[in-house]
Amino acid sequence: MIGFAIQNRSCVVSRRTTSPAALPGEASTSPSSPPLQIFQESKVSKTPEISISVIPFPGVEGPLKEIENTADFPLEDLRFPFIQLTKKLKEPFKEILIDMFESGCPPIAVISDVFLGWTFDCCDSFGVPRIVTYGMSGLSQALLVKTGIHIEHVLGLWPEDVIHFLDFPTPFPVKRADFVHMKHDPRGSEMFSLIEEITEADLNSWGVIVNSFKDMERKHIPALESLYKEAKAWFVGPLLLSAQIDNEEEDDDGNEDYCPYIDWLDKLLDYCPYIDSFGLEEAAQPFLWVVKSKTWAAPPGWEERVEGRGLVVRSWADQRRILANSKIGGFLSHCGWNSVLEGLSMAVPLLAWPTRADQPVNAKIVADWLGAGIKVLEISDGVEIVGREVISEKVKELMVGEEGRKAGERAQEAKRMAWEAMEKGGSSDRKLNEIIVFGS
Repeated sequence: MIGFAIQNRSCVVSRRTTSPAALPGEASTSPSSPPLQIFQESKVSKTPEISISVIPFPGVEGPLKEIENTADFPLEDLRFPFIQLTKKLKEPFKEILIDMFESGCPPIAVISDVFLGWTFDCCDSFGVPRIVTYGMSGLSQALLVKTGIHIEHVLGLWPEDVIHFLDFPTPFPVKRADFVHMKHDPRGSEMFSLIEEITEADLNSWGVIVNSFKDMERKHIPALESLYKEAKAWFVGPLLLSAQIDNEEEDDDGNEDYCPYIDWLDKLLDYCPYIDSFGLEEAAQPFLWVVKSKTWAAPPGWEERVEGRGLVVRSWADQRRILANSKIGGFLSHCGWNSVLEGLSMAVPLLAWPTRADQPVNAKIVADWLGAGIKVLEISDGVEIVGREVISEKVKELMVGEEGRKAGERAQEAKRMAWEAMEKGGSSDRKLNEIIVFGS
């Protein structure tokens, strides 16, 4: 998300959109990825109040040539130069704001990804409020900021030590090891300096949008808001449900394009776990495995042995559509927040396998707090490689074990809360409308 400008109240306001950033007005973004193409072809074509201005991503030579998405990094070390490169979008973005003012329809606010800290200066120079979004839960966001503020204390702890914030009680123990980026002291690095710069812009923002919902996180909202000078936090998710709710209200006929892996799922007799990490053979459960690696090859004879029981997808897959399929009975995930919301919103219990960023905290939210999943292992165990026997055991427990049965029941409850929040008059629906009124 490069930054989105919400136009003033003289423009027609659609009550629901696919994201708060897509409220009527001008939306500026980088070139298309498959999800953005889907958005452009569906919502934009039906909503004339929304227009999109594409800011071309800066062309460079070297490792970042033709890379416009962090998912395409050949090396993780490219994250810092990539974020730095986005600063070249600042001037084109200012031009969009100027055009909006000159057209007589100035923005009432700009919604910006937290990593695009330079949007704060743009907004400040025009007197336009900046609303920031992290793309994670309110709890994870508050903990991330808190640990940054108290970094000296956190770095003085052992990995297994529990971090205590007197003014911010957590629903489960949080350890230093849960913050993988603090495995080593990051101070003095270029990335740490950049994070400090981004955090300053973040904490001076006018508001915070969180893709989560009040019924799940009501105890964390005051703690999150207390980190900011005057900012208010709006919990408006799970935003992924907007399209489903709109389709139900419009009596959508449910017809969708043919998809081979959905067709395969529909023909299954048993429930199947959806795998986005590593596959399984020994668990003896049907499975759908999305392999993101372009170089991975199955061991000789493996695909023949699982034929009919397992399906490997080697291209971009519509994860939401997969999880919405009634044959999906579990989801092995690294627990990025979007994946967590997609799974729980479809009542799919998760097998949590976190590796970095906010994933360890998300895994604890799912398994330790909501009880809607099972952890593969504790991130604090320091295990670099997980054996196939562990995956096999955990998949069987999730699919046919007592713990998995309970996780499925809790996932159903999470789905109920999520849908109620997004329905007309629900907490997230009200907050989405409140942003417009508050900004106007």
